[in-house]
Amino acid sequence: MMLELGSKAPAFELPDANGKRHSLEDFVGAPGLVVMFISNHCPFVKLIRDELATVATQYQRRGIAFVGINSNDVDKYPDDSPIKMLEESRAAGYTFPYLFDETQNVAKNYLAACTPDIYVFDRTQSLVYRGQFDAARPGNGIEPSGADLRNVLDNLLENKRIASHQIPSIGCNIKWKPGNEPAYFG
Repeated sequence: MMLELGSKAPAFELPDANGKRHSLEDFVGAPGLVVMFISNHCPFVKLIRDELATVATQYQRRGIAFVGINSNDVDKYPDDSPIKMLEESRAAGYTFPYLFDETQNVAKNYLAACTPDIYVFDRTQSLVYRGQFDAARPGNGIEPSGADLRNVLDNLLENKRIASHQIPSIGCNIKWKPGNEPAYFG
């Protein structure tokens, strides 16, 4: 199950680790919006985190908005708690809001399944990409480059066609709270 290309970005209003609330409306007018479901402890996210921070910084300078969302069950995975998110954001050099989806409803609305799970929306907040950051995986020897995401963002900024054939993200499953697993997950 994946959010269909052309879908409007599902609304959200979530706090960051400092309690400041951010919503989808904060990003209206940006030429593009990258919504990423990430976490602190996942080896797939840890592998790409430095390059993810670099890509975000570079494309934010060009007007692209970025937001990270952590939807993991922090009772079972305390390394993903908001205080740890704040520490991770600082350590990684994230220049984007890193939000906590305590109810996990935002992840469900995006049909998110793993970390990282990356969505790119155009100026009208219509989905143009849902897929991998790049081909790097723990243990495969490929250095993170953000090639897939960079390609999409370059095409978006240059008003070029974005291919509909997209490689889905692979990573750690979102850690659902007991009894909160979405129907599409199982």
